[in-house]
Amino acid sequence: MSELVQDKESSVAASISFNEATGESSNTTSPSELNHSRTFLDARTEEDLLSGIKKEAEAGRLPANVASGMEELYWNYKNAVLSSGASRADETVISNMSVAFDRMLLGVEDPYTFNPYHKAVREPFDYYMFVHTYIRPLIDFKNSYVGNASIFSELEDKIRQGHNIVLISNHQSEADPAVISLLLESQPFIGLNIKCVAGDRVITDPLCKPFSMGRNLICVYSKKHMNDDPELVDMKRKANTRSLKEMATMLRSGGQLIWIAPSGGRDRPNPSTGEWFPAPFDSSSVDNMRRLVEHSGTPGHIYPMSLLCYDIMPPPPQVEKEIGEKRLVGFHGTGLSIAPEINFSDVTADCNNPNEAKEAYSQALYNSVNEQYTILNSAIKHRKGIEASTSSVSLSQPWN
Repeated sequence: MSELVQDKESSVAASISFNEATGESSNTTSPSELNHSRTFLDARTEEDLLSGIKKEAEAGRLPANVASGMEELYWNYKNAVLSSGASRADETVISNMSVAFDRMLLGVEDPYTFNPYHKAVREPFDYYMFVHTYIRPLIDFKNSYVGNASIFSELEDKIRQGHNIVLISNHQSEADPAVISLLLESQPFIGLNIKCVAGDRVITDPLCKPFSMGRNLICVYSKKHMNDDPELVDMKRKANTRSLKEMATMLRSGGQLIWIAPSGGRDRPNPSTGEWFPAPFDSSSVDNMRRLVEHSGTPGHIYPMSLLCYDIMPPPPQVEKEIGEKRLVGFHGTGLSIAPEINFSDVTADCNNPNEAKEAYSQALYNSVNEQYTILNSAIKHRKGIEASTSSVSLSQPWN
């Protein structure tokens, strides 16, 4: 069928050999890929996929809400990929959705538990490459741009020297980490080593979990959802404390690349104009990250980064409490930009007290992210392309 499916079959065989040899099974393969339904892996047509959803739901292996979400996702993904005009797009849809559905079903049969720090699962099934293969057809590379690509090379050099790097940015969609990796595919070190501070929703939603398994994640509970269930507030706070300690340990070891969106959630459009913009930063989140970096005992640097990719997988118009949001999918241009490091002491030299300094530093980072976003928006949404470059943001297409 597809190379991905063939690779997965090889991975299943590898896991079988491992389990037979050791008598053990890992969290990613238990109760064993051997006992896992092949309904979606064997799919060859659209009818196979859709009837497979119905079959698994009727057998009680898929909850009704998950089954309906999978079918909705199929149609949205199909429409997006076909709109790209790419050759053999219909085959791409069947191939990618069969693997995605297979992983979702396995996740329901044997739910994966994320640790405070989750390392991307690369074997026996390579979730990292799975995510890239799935997201790639949604990116219009002809209308996508990277701002200040040379700075990403600078980051790699610093990390290899043992320095810590923190990227402070906005957050647009569940596809953000994959977009970063794909736009920087010519510099794979960044995508492979970036650790994303992620909210609990991407590690609990059955349709999202397989994609999250392919990333390095530091798992936290967002302030926006901290009080959704009063009975869980204490548990969430303790979990966040564990994740904070895990992050501090990482930073003390040096050579870390951490991405955090201090807005605490995805950007939303202005309700009056419909225009998208970076959500304001929570200054306490920025300050906590800065303190962790400064107290790590190793050199650290904080860079402002901007993302424009909401059209790939736009979030619901409003923040929702319930897990299981409607997943829209689109084929669009995307953008990623980074600006030079912003030093805390340089920004806050004239501040009169710690609180004023905290707010000033957070605002300086936000202003840079917003400025870069405006340039990306001009290049992509207003179709100005490379000509949207300015003296502070030089746009390019590293894949060309």
